[in-house]
This record gives sequence, structure tokens and C-alpha cells, in this order.
Amino acid sequence: MSELLLLFIYCALLGSGVGFLAGLLGIGGGLVIVPVLSSILLHFAILPADQIVIVAIATSLASILFTSTSSALAHHKNGNVPWDLAPWIMAGVAIGALISGFMAALLPESVVRLVFAVSVVLIALKMFYSSRKSDVPNERQIPNKGLLTFLTTITGGLSAMIGIGGGALLVPLLTFFSLDMKKAIGCASACGIVIALFGSVGYISSGSAHFALTDGYLGFVYLPALFGIVCTSWFTAPLGAKATHHLPVPIIKKVFAVLLLVMAINMLTS
Repeated sequence: MSELLLLFIYCALLGSGVGFLAGLLGIGGGLVIVPVLSSILLHFAILPADQIVIVAIATSLASILFTSTSSALAHHKNGNVPWDLAPWIMAGVAIGALISGFMAALLPESVVRLVFAVSVVLIALKMFYSSRKSDVPNERQIPNKGLLTFLTTITGGLSAMIGIGGGALLVPLLTFFSLDMKKAIGCASACGIVIALFGSVGYISSGSAHFALTDGYLGFVYLPALFGIVCTSWFTAPLGAKATHHLPVPIIKKVFAVLLLVMAINMLTS
């Protein structure tokens, strides 16, 4: 079995898991894709070690474009996307993601790795804490459209920089302002499409000077890994979206938070 085929199989297995998590938790899957894909690329010695993380982030964003589309369609069918708010949120994340896609390519690999790991730790702690809270509703109101767009510009920029679909940041933000959890997850899935699209444009443009299409790259996006992830994540994302109605999401969030902490520590020490 050729190494390229084996890499494709590994990425397909990765995609099946992240697709389900994307639909279930609205996270886009990048929190898992980036560290696992980095390990896969390192194992197969696909490219120099100092470029692995940025390629993993760019490939993660490109795969989220497909995964989030599949997940968002499923959430839309279930009535979980608040379209009265979504356009303003999408505008913010689009601006942030586009800027971030260009900026990340200018940062040293060690800085990108550190930003990712620290962000993942904070997200994991927030996820673990939120899973312990009661479902007592708060009275905070959704801010005005301009402020909401500003806040989501920040979350979109950070999401694109670390290669995630934005759900891990958007869901806590939206639920903080009293939006129903299922609608927050549905909105995050829809916004993941925008973050992935505009973030990928930045990574493809800035990476075109470093890698060639003939070598399997579209900018910083590694196409064999992308195809492997997408070929399974597209089908498992709707399954995760359906599972939100049946599975104990708070328990799953606790387990997932612990997994994130382990991956972040591994990424800092590897």
C-alpha cells in the first residue's frame, strides 16, 4: 500500500469523527483536525516540520467548508438556524477570517502553534465549565447589530487563525446573550461556512508562493488530506446534528474538553 493511499485512509477516518462532532457540538471539527493532521503529516514527512502546522490549519479550514455546509443544511431542516441574526454574524466572521488568513502566514510557526494550543485550552475549560452549569435561563439581550458584527469579527479572525469553524467560540458567545443552545449551534454551523471560505482564500493566496499545485497543494491546503477528510465528514455531520436531540450533550462536552486538553498539551510539547 502506497504512503499516499495510507495517508488518505487516515484522513478519511479522521473525517468521519470530526464530521460527527461538527454536527453534534457545532465546532466545525478543526479543534481535532489540526493536531491530528499535524501528527499525520509529520509521520509521513510530507513537508518540512516548520510548515506542518500552517498546512494543517489551512487544510482544516478548507475541509470545514464542506463539513459545515453539510451540518448547516441539517440544522436548517430542523429549524435551528436563526436567520434573523445570521447575516450580521456572518458579515463579522467573514471580515475577521479574511484578514486572519493572510496574517497567519506571516507569523512564525512557533507562534501559530502557541496561539492554537492556548486557544484550545481556554475553549476546553469553557466547554467543561458550561457543561456543569444548570439550564437556568439568563436575561441578557442580544446586542445591537453593529456590536454583534464587531464581536463576531474577533471570533471569526481567531477561528480562522487556528483553523476551526468558529463554533467553539461562537456558541459560548451566542448562548451568553440568551440564544437557545440548539439555535446557537445551528448558527455556528452556518457561520463555519463563511469562516472556512474567507479564511481559505487568505491561506490559498498567501501560500501560493510556497507550494505548487503539481505537488498536491492549493496554496497552503494539502489536497490529498482534504479529500480524505471531506469524503467521510460530509456524511457523518448530519448524523451528529440529529444526535443533538438524543445524546447527553453535557457529558459529551466534558469528555471532549478533556480530549482537547490532552491534544493541546501534546501540541505544545511535541
